[in-house]
Amino acid sequence: MISTRELSALPDVDALRRLLQSMAMLDAILSPEWDLRYYSFDSRWGEGEQMGSMRNGSGDHLFALFNRAGCFLKGFAHEAEMSPYNARPPRVWPGVLEGVPEEFSAGLTEPAFTMCLWRKSGGPVWRRGPVAYPAGADPDGSAELLSPLDDRPESYEEWAEEYYEQPVDLRLVQHVYAHQPLTEALVLALNPDLSLDDLADEIEEIGYPA
Repeated sequence: MISTRELSALPDVDALRRLLQSMAMLDAILSPEWDLRYYSFDSRWGEGEQMGSMRNGSGDHLFALFNRAGCFLKGFAHEAEMSPYNARPPRVWPGVLEGVPEEFSAGLTEPAFTMCLWRKSGGPVWRRGPVAYPAGADPDGSAELLSPLDDRPESYEEWAEEYYEQPVDLRLVQHVYAHQPLTEALVLALNPDLSLDDLADEIEEIGYPA
């Protein structure tokens, strides 16, 4: 299970970008209403920047800022022991933001953090600040936030079937995880009420291969 204390299975920068694009593309097909989606990706977030995100509708979120330097991941789990709102006045847990490189400082404007990670392009590992964790299996909520990013199509299939309450063909998920071009047949198999043409704007925004 991926967490801030076990990062070996978290994909590298380029693989994570592709993964988040795939998850956003699948969500765009399964949920045409943006407000109901978990995953989204904006390939035109800013000059030289892209943003992948997860919002669960209950206050938890994860953002991945990609720029020329690499990737900065930040997350908030509202029920985590390390939530800033468990202190008075609210404050980020000591060490969480320590050591963040200047290249990722634009990602520090959001005050609600329970975790943050970064990895420079070509860098060998993901890094985090020198956090002294309190007791507990997942005190910062990072296992819940990060474990879906294991790059396994099976993980998305299992989650999507539960969340969207419908069967999801694993072979189609594998196709999108492999960044193969979308087809009309694939889109209709995942959502009979949607066509490939309906997704033109989403494909462009996500940056998924046409």
